[in-house]
Amino acid sequence: MNKMFSKILIANRGENACRVIKTARTMGIRTVAVYSDADARALHVKMADEAVHIGPAPSAQSYLVMDKIIAAAKQTGAEAIHPGYGFLSEKAAFSAACEAAGIVFIGPRPRAIEAMGDKIASKKLAMAAGVSTVPGFMGVIRDADHAVKIALDIGYPVMIKASAGGGGKGMRVAFNDAETREGLALSRSEAQSAFGDDRIFIEKFVAEPRHIEIQVLGDNHGNMIYLGERECSIQRRNQKVIEEAPSPFLDAETRRAMGEQAVALAKAVGYTSAGTVEFIVDSKRNFYFLEMNTRLQVEHAVTELITGLDLVERMIRLAAGEKLALKQSEVKLNGWAIECRIYAEDPYRNFLPSTGRLTRYRPPPEGVRRDKTILRNDTGVYEGGEISIYYDPMIAKLCSWAPTRLAAITAMQDALDEFEVEGIGHNLPFLSAVMGHERFRGGTINTAFIAEEFPEGFKGVPANGNDLDDLARIAAFIHAKIQERAAQISGAIPNHQRKLGTDWVMTIGTKAITAHVAQAALGHNIALDGGNALLVSSAWQPGQTHGHFRFNGHELSVKVFISPKGIRLRRRGMDILAQIRTPHVAALATLMPVKKAQDLSKHLLCPMPGLLRVLSVKVGDTVEPGQSVAVVEAMKMENVLRAISHAKVRNLNAKVGDSLAVDQLIMEFE
Repeated sequence: MNKMFSKILIANRGENACRVIKTARTMGIRTVAVYSDADARALHVKMADEAVHIGPAPSAQSYLVMDKIIAAAKQTGAEAIHPGYGFLSEKAAFSAACEAAGIVFIGPRPRAIEAMGDKIASKKLAMAAGVSTVPGFMGVIRDADHAVKIALDIGYPVMIKASAGGGGKGMRVAFNDAETREGLALSRSEAQSAFGDDRIFIEKFVAEPRHIEIQVLGDNHGNMIYLGERECSIQRRNQKVIEEAPSPFLDAETRRAMGEQAVALAKAVGYTSAGTVEFIVDSKRNFYFLEMNTRLQVEHAVTELITGLDLVERMIRLAAGEKLALKQSEVKLNGWAIECRIYAEDPYRNFLPSTGRLTRYRPPPEGVRRDKTILRNDTGVYEGGEISIYYDPMIAKLCSWAPTRLAAITAMQDALDEFEVEGIGHNLPFLSAVMGHERFRGGTINTAFIAEEFPEGFKGVPANGNDLDDLARIAAFIHAKIQERAAQISGAIPNHQRKLGTDWVMTIGTKAITAHVAQAALGHNIALDGGNALLVSSAWQPGQTHGHFRFNGHELSVKVFISPKGIRLRRRGMDILAQIRTPHVAALATLMPVKKAQDLSKHLLCPMPGLLRVLSVKVGDTVEPGQSVAVVEAMKMENVLRAISHAKVRNLNAKVGDSLAVDQLIMEFE
C-alpha cells in the first residue's frame, strides 16, 4: 500500500490553485500556496494552509522561477508539487528539478512532457504511433522568407503556432504572404514572452474544423484509459470560451477510434497522470492530431461532471504510486455538461481585457438545483478583490450538468442570468448570447463560430417583441415598488393618504411605452400601451440587485441596477435602460437637445489597460488605413493597434514601456 502525501505545494495561482486545494482538503492533505506581490491577498493564498511569497508580480520573476518554487516546497516540508495548468505545468525541466530535489511531481515524467509538450516533436511521435496528423512543416523556421515558402508549399490558409505554446498564445492564421510574415513575428514575440521559447512551426489550417479533445489517465504500472471527449470549438482568438462533454457531433465509432489513438500515443511515451490529446475534426468526422497537453486542462470539470471522477484526486493518487481504480470498460458517460469561461474582458469593445476591482461578485449557488440540474463554479476571485494586468483574465469557470444537452444549456442560461459581476468588464452577456443562439443549440458549430456569427463584434442581444414587453413590465413593477417604498419613509404622509401614480411613460432606447400599474393582492397588474393587464409578482425589494419575476405562466431571472439614469435590466444577453416618467414630464423630455459625441477621429486611444510594447511610427510619419502603429500587451496577449485612415502623425503622447489606462491618448494625427 502506497503512502499518501501529507502536504503538497501548488505551483500556480488563481482558479486552478483553488481547484487543487479543494480536492486536497477533501483528501485530508495540507496545502501550500505560493504568491507574487500582486497576489498577496488572492483567494488561493487565503484557502491554503500555508503560503510562501516568491517574488514580484511579473510571472517571469515569480511563478516561472523553478528554484523559488522548489525552495518553497523544501521550506514548508511539502512532499509533492501539483503544477496546476499554465506556468510550469508543461516544463520538463521543472518535473526533472522536482525529482532531483526528492519532491514528487504530480504529473507526467520529464520525458513524456518533453516529447508531448513540444508540438513539433509530438507530431513526429504521433505519426510514428499511427495517429492521424495534419500536414505541416515540423522543422526549424529560419526567417520570414522561409515561413512564406513553407506556407506556399502547404497551401493557404496555414496556422502559425508556437512549438511550446498553449492557451492560444503565439498562434495566428495566415491567408497570404503578408499575413505569414506579420504572424511569424507576432507569434515569436508572444511565445517568447509567454513560454521563454520562440520556436514556431506551420501546418495546414483545416477549414470548418471542430476542436475535440480526449481525456486520458495513466498510472505507473502500464495502465491507460480514456474518459470520453470534450468539444472545445467555441473559441475566440484561438482561446477556448465554452466547452462541453460529450461532443454533440461524435458518434460512438469515432469516439472509440479517437480514444484508442489517444491511448496509443500516450503509451508510446510512457505517459502517466492526467493528460489531454487534442484533435481537429472536419465535417466528415475525419480527425487529425493537434497536440497533447501534458497537464490537467482548464476544462476538465465537464469531464468530471459526466464521469463522476475527480481528476485532481486521480492525479494525486497516481503520483503516490497507486494503480488506476477502473478499467476502460468501466468508464461510463452520464448526461451532459457545459462550461463557460467568465473572463475579465469587455465584449462590447472587441473583448479587450479589463482590469480593476470586483465591486460585486455573486455567483449563483452551487450544487443540485430544484430541477435536479447541477451547477459548479470554479473560481479564484472574491468580491473586493483585484483583477491584475499581469495574469490570465479568467474570473471563473461556470459549469452546468443535466441529463440532456438542451437541459444543460437552459440551466447555464439561468445561472448566467443570476451571476453578478460589477466593477470590471466581463463576458457574461456574450456567453448568454451564445447559449441562446440557434446554431449553438443545434450543435452545428466549429472553431469559426464566433467569427462567423459575430463578424462585427458583440453588440448585445436586442430586446424586442415579447422580450421587450417582458422587461418593460418588470421595469414598471420595480418602479412601482420604489414608489411604494418612498411613500412609506419616516415622516412622509401616511400611505393610505398618499396617492401613488398609476400611469407612466417608459423610454427604452428610442421606444416609448405607456404603462398602467395597479396594485393587486399578489403583486401588480400591469398593462402596456393600452393592452390587457398581466399580474406581475416577485419577492424583489428596492436595494436588491437580482430578482425572480413571475407572470404570464413563467418566471424570469433578471439582474437589476437602479441609478439616476433609470432602471437597468439584464437577462439572456439583453441589456436595457428604462427611464420612467409621468406623462407630463415625458412630454417635456422630448424637447431636450441631444448631446453631440466628442470627435475623436484624430486621436489614437488605448482600448484596454496594458503595457505599450511597440511604437511603429514617429512624429511626421504618414500612415495608411490598416497600418500597424502600436502594440499593447495586456494579460499576456499582444494587441496590434492600426490606423483607420490616411493621416499624418502630429504628436506622440506615450512612449514604449508606459503602462496605459483605458482610453489613454497614445498619439494624435493631423
